[in-house]
Amino acid sequence: MNCDQSTYCKCLYYAANALSRNITKIAEDSFASVDLAPSYAFIVMTVNKNPGVNAGELAKIMMLKPSTITRLVEKLEKSSLIKRFHEGKQVLIFPTKTSMELDSKIKEAWAGMYNKYVDLLGKEFADKLTQDVFKAANLLE
Repeated sequence: MNCDQSTYCKCLYYAANALSRNITKIAEDSFASVDLAPSYAFIVMTVNKNPGVNAGELAKIMMLKPSTITRLVEKLEKSSLIKRFHEGKQVLIFPTKTSMELDSKIKEAWAGMYNKYVDLLGKEFADKLTQDVFKAANLLE
């Protein structure tokens, strides 16, 4: 659709949500191979890479609210993909043997997602768009 056909083509909110819906579909299709929603897969990769990460730091890395991280982490713990330990007021999050065994398959799914949108957008545009969207997200936070 070109801008002449959309009333809201100059609205960042509208464009960002349209982009989100499209990239979410690509991500869900890619991560279906590991039977994880994309958000869960990224948390598992992050915990695998940073054993003992505290919940607050994980929220910052994932750019999510602490309450959202708590909910996602609880579900991953029930699935035996991570384990939590309380140390004083902090909650430390560790990978499990299962999550470590799944790590390479999750990374393959991530690469598959990247390759899919690069095929559609072109590498240069996809990489620039990613940088610009990340920068905008940080500025608007």
